[in-house]
Amino acid sequence: MALLDSKGLNRGTSGNVSTRAGDGMLVSPSGVTPDRLTVDSVAYVNADGEVDSDGFRPSSEWKMHFGLYRRCPDVHAIVHCHSRFATTLASAGHEIPSMHYMVAVGGGTSVPLAPYATFGSDELAAVVAEKMAGRRACLMANHGLITAGSNLRTALAIAEEIEEQAAVYWGTLAIGGPKLLTDTQMAEVLQQFAGYGQPK
Repeated sequence: MALLDSKGLNRGTSGNVSTRAGDGMLVSPSGVTPDRLTVDSVAYVNADGEVDSDGFRPSSEWKMHFGLYRRCPDVHAIVHCHSRFATTLASAGHEIPSMHYMVAVGGGTSVPLAPYATFGSDELAAVVAEKMAGRRACLMANHGLITAGSNLRTALAIAEEIEEQAAVYWGTLAIGGPKLLTDTQMAEVLQQFAGYGQPK
């Protein structure tokens, strides 16, 4: 959480992060600022969605994280933040289209927009899980950004890149809008990304 703040992706107690832990998950606690966050304050939610009554209460968004882990077995870490440009676009009802090849970091030809639902609700968990199917990022209407990865470092890196793409897209809207890449061009990018980086 402190990294989200230091990188300008979040403020105060908004946003949350999680990682798989066995059949359950570890998730940031509700209402705890990054400077007060310790190992002991991280909340654990078991495979049945139950929380230890003696521990810290999990983030109000824990159901959203829990739902993604259940639906996407390859996801092992999730970052949710209220970064400025992604949240601006989400609050204006914009997804991020194929205006730059790095949009594909989110796992598709665009970064989709999940419809609005009240924070912490089962409805929000459902609409986010639907939009995130096969993706690594989506905007949440009138709310913020969520990203997923194989680990927290990857999920955070995706959040940083999507926030940068949101800033670029916001800038293009101020000067008439972007010239979009075609589906064919984006398909080539996604194919290139499949083999990008170092082998594990």
